[in-house]
Amino acid sequence: MLSFLLDNLATIIIGLIVLLVAVLIIVKLVRDKRKGKSSCGCGCENCPSSKICHK
Repeated sequence: MLSFLLDNLATIIIGLIVLLVAVLIIVKLVRDKRKGKSSCGCGCENCPSSKICHK
């Protein structure tokens, strides 16, 4: 088991970094959604889909 970890240490570290970045992105999206921020980055005044987002 230890030899497997040592042989694949670089792959495991890179995988953990990618997983951490994905988790941080999801956390940011959830926080923005709770604050009412739009995911498109613009206001809802002139958005044709505003009725879909805000029922």
